[in-house]
Amino acid sequence: MSKSLKNIPLRLFRDYLTYKGLKQIRSKGGHEVWSRKDLGRPIIIQSHIDPIPEFIIKNNLRTLGVTAEDFYEFCCK
Repeated sequence: MSKSLKNIPLRLFRDYLTYKGLKQIRSKGGHEVWSRKDLGRPIIIQSHIDPIPEFIIKNNLRTLGVTAEDFYEFCCK
């Protein structure tokens, strides 16, 4: 499956982070910080940019240890 990660709405990505067990721990200056106990580093998203740029989604999926296919299974149920 070679779908693009372009034009992913901010709301959909927030829903995915919640689905994966992350919680928003703070928000400051247009950035949201999401975390979970087993992650080595937090997920950072810019709350003032919608849709989210593709490179930010790719980096955050890599931090979560999931593939783009896992994300597509969530959003295309």
